[in-house]
Amino acid sequence: MTMTADELPDDLNALKAMVLSREAENARLRQIIKELQRHRFGRRAETLPEDQLLLGLEEAEQVEADGLEEKEQAATALRQSQVAKRRTNRGSLPAHLPRIEVVVDIDDHACPCCRNNLHRIGEDVSEKLDIVPAQ
Repeated sequence: MTMTADELPDDLNALKAMVLSREAENARLRQIIKELQRHRFGRRAETLPEDQLLLGLEEAEQVEADGLEEKEQAATALRQSQVAKRRTNRGSLPAHLPRIEVVVDIDDHACPCCRNNLHRIGEDVSEKLDIVPAQ
């Protein structure tokens, strides 16, 4: 989690405490990295059990997941605003243009198993402008 200069406290003691906590976290992460490197490149006798290795990384993954969740929520809000902007009508095709209506439908409207009428679930309507060569 990065902070901008405006978000940092002006109190000197608070800044010192933040630096010390970051240094402690960096030292812990460096130790985890050393253990992973020893596990990967060291002798086979020094291997760590996989479940114990995962315990050391669990807290770091949780911190990262919290940061990713905040970014994802911001991205979701931005995406929704962009979708709403795209869905606004950019203008229908002019009424004087010729229209050809094509309906795609099935032949039999009876259910194959019980022979009752099928229900209409939904439909899609779209307009497309085609350029036809001079006639």
